[in-house]
Amino acid sequence: MEPITVTIEDAKKVTGLGRTKLYELIGNGSLDVVRIGRRTLVKTASIRALVDQAA
Repeated sequence: MEPITVTIEDAKKVTGLGRTKLYELIGNGSLDVVRIGRRTLVKTASIRALVDQAA
């Protein structure tokens, strides 16, 4: 089963982007996140959509 969310660290690994760029994309709405407590989890579907859109 594929995860539906990943941590910022895992998002960095799979996208090759840095922390600052990821938070910029989150801030402008390009990446969807779920905040649970202090954790920010990026929805994998939004990562796929971002990559598909860029291609």
